Amino acid sequence: MSEGARIYNLFPTLAGTIADWVKHLDRVAGMGFNWIFLNPITAPGFSGSLYAVKDYYSVNPLLRGTSQESVDKLVRGFTSAAADRGISVMMDLVVNHTSKDSLLAEQHPDWFEHEPDGSLHSPFALDPGDPSKKTVWADLAEISYHDRPQRADIIAYFSKYVRECVQLGVRGFRCDAAYMVPKDVWRELIRAGRAADGQVLFIAENLGGMMEQVEALRGSGFDYLFNSSKWWDFRAPWLLEQYEKFRSIAPSIAFPETHDTERLAADLGRAGVNDPAQLDRRYRQAYLFAAAFSTGVMIPIGYEYGFRRRLHVVDTRAEHWEKPAFDLTRFIGEVNRMKASVPVLNEEGPQQARFIGDGRAVCLVRRAMRGPGWAVTVVNPDQHNGVRVRVDGFGGDFQGGRELTPGRQATPFQRGMEVSLDPGDVRVFARA
Repeated sequence: MSEGARIYNLFPTLAGTIADWVKHLDRVAGMGFNWIFLNPITAPGFSGSLYAVKDYYSVNPLLRGTSQESVDKLVRGFTSAAADRGISVMMDLVVNHTSKDSLLAEQHPDWFEHEPDGSLHSPFALDPGDPSKKTVWADLAEISYHDRPQRADIIAYFSKYVRECVQLGVRGFRCDAAYMVPKDVWRELIRAGRAADGQVLFIAENLGGMMEQVEALRGSGFDYLFNSSKWWDFRAPWLLEQYEKFRSIAPSIAFPETHDTERLAADLGRAGVNDPAQLDRRYRQAYLFAAAFSTGVMIPIGYEYGFRRRLHVVDTRAEHWEKPAFDLTRFIGEVNRMKASVPVLNEEGPQQARFIGDGRAVCLVRRAMRGPGWAVTVVNPDQHNGVRVRVDGFGGDFQGGRELTPGRQATPFQRGMEVSLDPGDVRVFARA
């Protein structure tokens, strides 16, 4: 069985210097994550944003600290320490843009898009839910991938960079703004990575893209996309429609929060949920659902402790480390081990939502892509009231399974069985 990606986002500037990162590895390994994702560690431009790369071959001074080691030795030291603990390291690959004061913009201005007045053009994104809303990143300069002679040189530059990262022990790339780069460019970069290591992983950062832009990634060679399950209300059909449409492009990764979103605790606080016990419960539910919904799962550093302060690509520093509101490391480890042990939870098989108990609960019914495996995830969307429901309404081949929910007894699964759900409860049954 090939295990899905269980990713821990070690946000670089919160984790400290590269030398400091190693102290997080035992905790990450203990939680059962098999990947660490690092946001850009390259030297940033004038804005200070991690995603405004000034020099691809220099490290961010905030991450170097007092070390005089070369960039290569620093990176190789960390990837080796992670590998010793069974963790692969994934880096952000930013090839859609650079900082406006980047070395590439200075040395190769013809590699970039320009405004009519000759100034560097800034990339932008439209809100998929409201295309009238436009976000422009004024500190960035957009690289031009139009079909012209310079494109071969741009691809050659980034292909070389990918190969060199792999040589430093990097085993995966989260491809920033993947939907803004042509898929034939991605094919070349992925080919370069796989030539250096046939198992290297490429994940498309697709959540900011319009549906047609994500669809255009089909055939690029990506191993994963991200999905939007975090925002599902457990009622509307759009999530399962998205799941079904995109699983033929690549399996997906779910998350309860990311570095691009507000912290879950902050969101819940605005909704009036501040009691530590309630927050603990909601965090457990959110992570268990994300882990059960799709092939991959991801959390950012601090989720396990209920951190409230949003991760910021410019401002976040190591001194922003917070006092834990709770400690979910053991629970997250139990969920990850559950996920790793169930083949159907490590692939994007067909999945349907069924409403049970007069619509008071939702039952996600997922089948293996091949063979008799299955998983049933039962969710009570009501965060205030418990419910007792009869789990039924699907095929007779759902046999031989048991409950796998951490903290619950491994009760054999039977169609038609009655299940008690606490407020907001998530329970997972599967044929492992």
